[in-house]
Amino acid sequence: MSAPQDPRRRGVPGPAGPRGDRRPRQDAARRPGERQGGSSGRPAQRPRPGAAQPLRLGSPRPRLRLISLGLTLVMLVFVVRLLQVQAVDASAYAAKANVNRYIPVKLSAERGSITDRNGVDLATTVDAYDITAAPDLLTPKTAKTRDAPRQAAALLAPILGKEEADLEKKLTDNPRSQYVVLARQQSPQVWNQIKDLKSALDDAATKGKGTNVLAGVNREAHSKRVYPNGDLAAGILGFVGGDGRGAAGLEQQLNKKLAGKDGKRVYAQSGGHQVPTGDLKEQPAVPGSDYELTIDRDIQWAAQSAIADQVRKSGADRGYVIVQDTRTGQLLAMANAPGFDPGDITTTDADDLGNAAVSDAYEPGSVSKLMSMAAVLEEGVARWDTHVVVPNRLPRADRAFADDIDHPTWYLTLNGVLAKSSNIGTILATEQLGKTKKQKNQILYSYLRKFGIGRPSGLGFPGETPGILARPQDWSASQQYTIPFGQGLSLNAVQAASVYSTIANGGERIAPTLVRGTKGPGGDYTAAPSPEKTRVVSKETAKTLAEMLESVVDDQQGTGAKAKIPGYLVAGKTGTSNRVDPKTGRYRGYTASFAGFAPADKPRLTVYCAVQNPTKGSYFGGQVCGPVYKKVMEFGLKALQVPPSGKQPKRLPVSYNPGQ
Repeated sequence: MSAPQDPRRRGVPGPAGPRGDRRPRQDAARRPGERQGGSSGRPAQRPRPGAAQPLRLGSPRPRLRLISLGLTLVMLVFVVRLLQVQAVDASAYAAKANVNRYIPVKLSAERGSITDRNGVDLATTVDAYDITAAPDLLTPKTAKTRDAPRQAAALLAPILGKEEADLEKKLTDNPRSQYVVLARQQSPQVWNQIKDLKSALDDAATKGKGTNVLAGVNREAHSKRVYPNGDLAAGILGFVGGDGRGAAGLEQQLNKKLAGKDGKRVYAQSGGHQVPTGDLKEQPAVPGSDYELTIDRDIQWAAQSAIADQVRKSGADRGYVIVQDTRTGQLLAMANAPGFDPGDITTTDADDLGNAAVSDAYEPGSVSKLMSMAAVLEEGVARWDTHVVVPNRLPRADRAFADDIDHPTWYLTLNGVLAKSSNIGTILATEQLGKTKKQKNQILYSYLRKFGIGRPSGLGFPGETPGILARPQDWSASQQYTIPFGQGLSLNAVQAASVYSTIANGGERIAPTLVRGTKGPGGDYTAAPSPEKTRVVSKETAKTLAEMLESVVDDQQGTGAKAKIPGYLVAGKTGTSNRVDPKTGRYRGYTASFAGFAPADKPRLTVYCAVQNPTKGSYFGGQVCGPVYKKVMEFGLKALQVPPSGKQPKRLPVSYNPGQ
């Protein structure tokens, strides 16, 4: 029996390959215990050591299906959430977004300073804050507590010095509001207290202990106006209101340039706090201009002290003193009594908050006679030595005019009429101005107008009165006789001082000024425009009038002896007029005044004083205002180092002997 042959040798066909050929098939790796050849029963052959093992890759389809399913679920979550935010809960999320919003904050410009002519601060600014709040952040829904406004008010009231009920009302009046001012112009210390309290409440809220009811409380930087010299020059400076705007005086008149231009800052806020990484847009504020006044602080102090003292002594309603540089028209002082503290006006009577030196219109009395004499001399109808017979009474129109005292017939020169302040002599002199009453009145009127009566002084000051001067055709029968000696017309104190400065300046009127120059935000200094100048009378007439005014002070018969200043020639004029009571419109009491300049031979300063309704002691101008004039003039001359006069007074004759 022969042995079985190897099929490869016999050509017996083996298992077919993929193409059905008869190539022998290589055995695949077998699992342990598995037999080759299916059920042939032959034991499985083990792979040879070191032989390579073939890899079998899994199908990728299940993995792709799993990833696709996951992405689909994620996208489905986003779509559902988007629908919820934009459609289902749109209003709720809009309300939440309103809490996290962009907040506009005003950047207040720093208000410019006001200084005197030497650069001394009269009004300046310091850091301050307006404390604000957002009521919409204190609603029960937003603050998560029902009484957030009440709690906030209780915390802030003692710090701000406000009533708790008032603060709560501001926080609840308009719950949707995003802005309300709780207190203005608070110091940095006040804001630091609030800021520390906010931080403490924040820490407690973070730990779950309560709610920060001050989250919506904030601050806006503002400049607080301060006046380093208290009530000094208060009538000139005025004051700034609670809204930061000038409310009186130069603060009001120059407010636009003093205030500058506010800026703006917009920042992102979340839950009452600024987002550190949020957008921030800022438009810087432009600071206001600084103003340099013509006022001299020291002379202002002297004038204010003197008039305040005299008003107290005289039991008067009020008084004013004006000091003017005769060469430039610049006002070196403008003092009022009583005054006020511009930094705290709460305790001041409203009637005392203005500047009465420019707002009070009153009849000047005899100081007005200088203008009448100027017209007489300039028109050439009389000279200083013209003889004037002055009776005790002068019948004119519907009355008999008198002087302030009864006297026998006086035989005066025109210089004597001015020195003794005779009403009758002044009427007789001005009657020579024209051949007819109409002509005379028109000529006198023209000179009064050139001196600045009945028109603005040029200061442009808030509340300034131009005075009252009717047209000559409207003068009553008595006015044409009273106006020459200062009754029947009215002016303010600055206008009265300007009349005397005009004569001191050689007959040329220079409009009074208060501002010397400005310094803009860039630091550039700009001098004030030159004031208006008007030729009123000739230099010769002005010189004669100055010499006549010396007689008022120097001569024994003059009415202004109390205004003498050792070493200086003084030119001046007293005034005592009936006063119109502003409450009743009737004559009641007197206006005492004194006006003049020095040195008379080379004028430098004009001083004018008026006291309204003196009720204690004398009411005559020489007695009441003469001493004030002397104190202020003496101080001013020394402060400006004006050398004493080098001449003796002219001592023009006051009277004449009718027999010669």
